[in-house]
Amino acid sequence: MVVSELHWDSQIPFPKLGPTHSRIVVGLVALVCFINSYDGEFVFDDSEAIVNNKDLHPSTPLNNIWENDFWGSNLSSNSSHKSYRPLTVLTFRLNYLLAGGLHPIGFHVLNIVLHSIISTLMIDVFAILIGGLAYDGKLQKLNQAPKASFLAALIFAAHPVHTESVAGIVGRADLLCALFFQLSFLAYCRGFRGGNDKNASVPWIVFSLLLCAAAMLCKEQGITVLGVNAAFDVLMICNVNIYELTHRLLLKGKPVDVSEFVRTGLLLRLVLLLSGGSLLLYARWRIMGTGPPAFTEVDNPASFAENLFLRIVNYNYYYSLNAWLLLCPWWLCFDWSMGCVPLIKSAGDWRIIAVLLLWSCLVGLMSQALCSKDAVKRRILTFGLVLLVIPFLPASNLFFRVGFVIAERVLYLSTAGYCLLLAYALGHACCLWRKHRKLLGGAMLALLCVYVVRCAQRSRQWGSEQSLFTSALPVCPLNAKVHYNVGKNLADRGNQNAAIKYYREAVRLHPKYVHAMNNLGNILKERHELMEAEELLSTAVHIQPDFAAAWMNLGIVQNSLKKFDAAEQSYRNAIKHRRRYPDCYYNLGRLYADLNRHVDALNAWRNATMLKPEHSLAWNNMVILLDNTGNLDQAEVIGKEALKILPHDHTIMFSLANVLGKLQKYKESEGFFLLALKINPDAASCHGNLAVLYHRWGKLDLAKNHYEQALKLDPSTPGTRENYNMLRRKLEQRPKTNS
Repeated sequence: MVVSELHWDSQIPFPKLGPTHSRIVVGLVALVCFINSYDGEFVFDDSEAIVNNKDLHPSTPLNNIWENDFWGSNLSSNSSHKSYRPLTVLTFRLNYLLAGGLHPIGFHVLNIVLHSIISTLMIDVFAILIGGLAYDGKLQKLNQAPKASFLAALIFAAHPVHTESVAGIVGRADLLCALFFQLSFLAYCRGFRGGNDKNASVPWIVFSLLLCAAAMLCKEQGITVLGVNAAFDVLMICNVNIYELTHRLLLKGKPVDVSEFVRTGLLLRLVLLLSGGSLLLYARWRIMGTGPPAFTEVDNPASFAENLFLRIVNYNYYYSLNAWLLLCPWWLCFDWSMGCVPLIKSAGDWRIIAVLLLWSCLVGLMSQALCSKDAVKRRILTFGLVLLVIPFLPASNLFFRVGFVIAERVLYLSTAGYCLLLAYALGHACCLWRKHRKLLGGAMLALLCVYVVRCAQRSRQWGSEQSLFTSALPVCPLNAKVHYNVGKNLADRGNQNAAIKYYREAVRLHPKYVHAMNNLGNILKERHELMEAEELLSTAVHIQPDFAAAWMNLGIVQNSLKKFDAAEQSYRNAIKHRRRYPDCYYNLGRLYADLNRHVDALNAWRNATMLKPEHSLAWNNMVILLDNTGNLDQAEVIGKEALKILPHDHTIMFSLANVLGKLQKYKESEGFFLLALKINPDAASCHGNLAVLYHRWGKLDLAKNHYEQALKLDPSTPGTRENYNMLRRKLEQRPKTNS
């Protein structure tokens, strides 16, 4: 039975709301779903893209945004991920500027608002794709499927798979890309104001291309809107029957009447879209500079599979998992790499059933989209598949290797296709089983309620790294990165015993996980379990010889084990692989100081301060070493130079005050001691040394006061008790001397 669009839409057991009310409801549902995330922290990738990204700082030239990648690295660097998203970074910078710093609330609120706007705009997108372009006498656009478009937008607003894009601030790229994607599509539709090809407006089509470019500047996926626009033009504006066209070409051998496409302007518009897309791709390729990013087997193991057959099977298994996330978004995880999805290595693996099921469903949908006698059904199913598949293509591994196994954020736009198909399925089912309309409506309402609850729950999990990482343990227990991140979070919070357990599990699951080895080695080093720490760090640099941080940490361990030559070589290797490495120069200086190679130590620390002028420890060690070796004048110069850069560093003030005291510059020394105490009033050593200064200076009452404060803060301070007792004897003798 051929069912008219207005008829099946009216059968959907949901209220028919006016345009304004439907937008308000969808916007509010989107807000309710993710409002839980407004007070969340910076989590996971936010650290690199926002917290450590200097392109957000007002002091950084604005031009840097256009020269660097999404993570703040120069695009010409071999280590760059080539993610060119300057408009997204610009919004981060505006958030930073408006909030006066890195305050996550503003970042989260903007993400939630963007999702709400996108969800409301989806009503217009779905209205066109389901009901077609229709206008009244005043050329005002009509919504011929108000219930279906409203329901599809509701499902989109509440779908839990969006949580990563909305609650994770880095997901801003997906949100902005989706917004410009929608605007580009709506602008393209606006070019057909009269609802047919005779009124096509080239300026609106060019404007649509510009909006596509903006989408690409938010995230690379934005270019896929051109495919959706082309499909819309072919299927709806020109009403081309793909099945008949294919049948004529392949089976009957009849040529296509190109003149018809020229007459309707379709050929010109497709050439415009193709030319614009090619230009955008060329510009994007030039921007990448050194070519595509290099990913490792850990990032995307299927792309490194032994043969083409296994790669194809595993890619298709990934597609089936993405489809399952749309159907049942309960098992969600912040990262799906590192063993979370084991490779299919033989044709006997039962998981191939999932691939067969996926393609059975897709082939069934495609056959209905092509062969159904109902033109409306063909159009809606085709648009549903177009929206489902085309935005996903950049993540499919078909054109280039991607750096992930599954990423929930890349499904943000593809979800629209799923929502369209689901809304149509409900409307069609209500027509077939009219007696059960209320039951079907109740089931859909229950599904929406489950979605809202799951969104709220998942948003809360994204609120902190602790809850986010631990929530992944039951979902991906074989994922080494999950265990690594749980361990790192525990270590950052001071729970080293628990962190060791998770780091060990990460190394067990992935024996070549050098970052887990490095962090575990660091903890063992601090616990003085030096032999195992050395073994782990040696293994890490053997697996990855250019791992500079592991070389430096290995040097620290070897220094503690008195393996001085090996430690020096490890430090040199670290500097070889990371030339600008101030912390390594600092540790190399400590090694030279232990070996009494004072000049080498000073040179190493000077290198550290040249690379990182605010390196307090390097400055302070230079002052202390010069003090201990009797070079007091040079120590004074270095100390004052350091305080020009670090005017509020109480440790340098303390060291400089000691030097000035030995130079008998008591007044100046006193000033620095008092400044240091103003910043850190509970420093027992500072009170004790100031007391010694006053003792030498002859200000005995002040000396007594500071000795007592030092002993009160730390009764075990070396020498303070003896000096205090000496002062008391001197004070007791003072009246006898004066009598």
